[in-house]
Amino acid sequence: MPERGKDAREIGYADELLADGTVHRRYSDGREEWRTRAAGGAVHWRDNRGRSGVDEPLGDKLIKRSFSDGSVAYGREAGFGRTLWRDGTLTVNRSSFGGRLGGILAAVTGAVVVGGLVLPPESLTPQEEQALRDEATADAGGDGGSGDYGDWGGPGDDGGGDFG
Repeated sequence: MPERGKDAREIGYADELLADGTVHRRYSDGREEWRTRAAGGAVHWRDNRGRSGVDEPLGDKLIKRSFSDGSVAYGREAGFGRTLWRDGTLTVNRSSFGGRLGGILAAVTGAVVVGGLVLPPESLTPQEEQALRDEATADAGGDGGSGDYGDWGGPGDDGGGDFG
């Protein structure tokens, strides 16, 4: 497995904010997710393939995806709605930019961001995860802040990453 994201397999996605405040995410590989934000910034999700779980921000730019079967995957946000996962998959938020300009920006920023992106860890101990949570809380002034995982946002919101 390479140490950087140079050979990432890119999967685009677009988010639709639903009337009930949840998000319907459609991936370019045919997957669909229905996402609900929980307290503390975590996002509960279920998909059209019978899987479900929770995405949790861990510190600055790190995401823990816990599946209902007990398995875990980590991702690292790269800005501009991009997240590199440990398996080499790069998810790219296509709802962040619209039209032809969006395609140009995505191509340019993708080449710059992906080449220098370091893969997330393969695993973390519960103590390491807690230290990252504690650090994020301290950095947010003790309010359990959401960092880059703020409001759901919508089209034109380029900071949402996998939580947008």
